[in-house]
Amino acid sequence: MTTLTVDLGERSYPIYINSDLLGQADLLRQHIPGKSALIVTNETVEPLYLKKTQAMLTGLKHESVILPDGEKYKNLEVLNQIYDALLRNRLDRNTTIIALGGGVVGDMAGFAAASYQRGVHLVQIPTTLLSQVDSSVGGKTGVNHPLGKNMIGAFHQPRAVIADTDTLDTLPDRELSAGIAEIIKYGLINNTDFFTWLEQNMQALLRRDKAVLTQAIEVSCQNKADVVAADERESGQRALLNLGHTFGHAIENAMGYGEWLHGEAVGAGMCMAATMSKQMGWMSDQELQRTCNLIEQAKLPTKAPANMSVETFLALMAVDKKVLDGTLRLVLMKGIGKALVTDDYNADDLNTAIENSLAN
Repeated sequence: MTTLTVDLGERSYPIYINSDLLGQADLLRQHIPGKSALIVTNETVEPLYLKKTQAMLTGLKHESVILPDGEKYKNLEVLNQIYDALLRNRLDRNTTIIALGGGVVGDMAGFAAASYQRGVHLVQIPTTLLSQVDSSVGGKTGVNHPLGKNMIGAFHQPRAVIADTDTLDTLPDRELSAGIAEIIKYGLINNTDFFTWLEQNMQALLRRDKAVLTQAIEVSCQNKADVVAADERESGQRALLNLGHTFGHAIENAMGYGEWLHGEAVGAGMCMAATMSKQMGWMSDQELQRTCNLIEQAKLPTKAPANMSVETFLALMAVDKKVLDGTLRLVLMKGIGKALVTDDYNADDLNTAIENSLAN
């Protein structure tokens, strides 16, 4: 088993990565300080892994809440189902919420943990590739709003992340590709060697080669852990993790949450960021081609939807967490592995990059 650490002083926590972790009760129990727990999962994950998780809680008071599956349910109305279960079962401030599922479950369970009685314990058990390599680590939690994605939320770190790679065996191919988008992101941000490794190993990732998948998860989690330790509240370096996300969130919102998977939108968004970086003279033709080729190899879209417009993008991107004092900051690249956050661009560059990135 690989154990990584997110170093946050007294709030540091481990990330466990291995197969068959859902069969190890002691691993989970050591991170539950009280006598009660609430498992939050969804309709897809429940028949696959809920009983295994419940079996690890024998002897503890534990309840479960089953949410509908999909990004379109990541909202305040569905969030209330978690609060209802917590209150109905009289779970106290020392309870632990266990997020069993992908990014939507993790974000919603995490936000409930951050806000119920002003904060209860949280353990993340991510069951998708995207959640294992990205969303379960770092303490970002929240829900969507019709006007903007993830604009309502809180930072709330888990006590542990338990990434059982066996759960990826049941993951649909489309969800696997969506997770690979976030893996590619780490190479583009600050790890050129990892980007090259991904070029060499993409087909093995798509075949679900266990050794290659595990290595990709470990490298991604280590990169995320290092960034979070340096900038927990996204005041600087952590914003680099949003590469492709400002464009991607606009796509998700415009198309209707859930029509495009998050990773699909991020894939197209990273191509858009690379296109704009090339247009500004920051990336070469070859680097742009390598970036979009790798995203395409991962079976992800490289173009924005044809039915979106420059005006739609600009309107939706104006409601983004990286807007500061009325100015939209973008994550762009000065080459592969050299991302930066900048507002040093002109409107024409942005407009042209969007126009050139729309599908024909």
